[in-house]
Amino acid sequence: MSFQYTDYFENEVLRKRPYLKKEWCVSVVENPLHAEIQDDNRYRFWGQVPQVPDKFLRVVTLEDKRTIHNAFFDRGFKI
Repeated sequence: MSFQYTDYFENEVLRKRPYLKKEWCVSVVENPLHAEIQDDNRYRFWGQVPQVPDKFLRVVTLEDKRTIHNAFFDRGFKI
């Protein structure tokens, strides 16, 4: 499946967090350790990427679960 990215993700998230890779975000959405819906109908997905094994990446999508809006390493997430 193909993924899209919001302007916010392209222009703000990747600029502020240049270490993030789109393929990491896609991998987390496709294979999450945990997922949940937010109050605004967006979805949160948590997962790990092999390149950063000691942290959990949180990826937020729009309600279609295919448009990535935000991503960051979530220090508070626990399995």
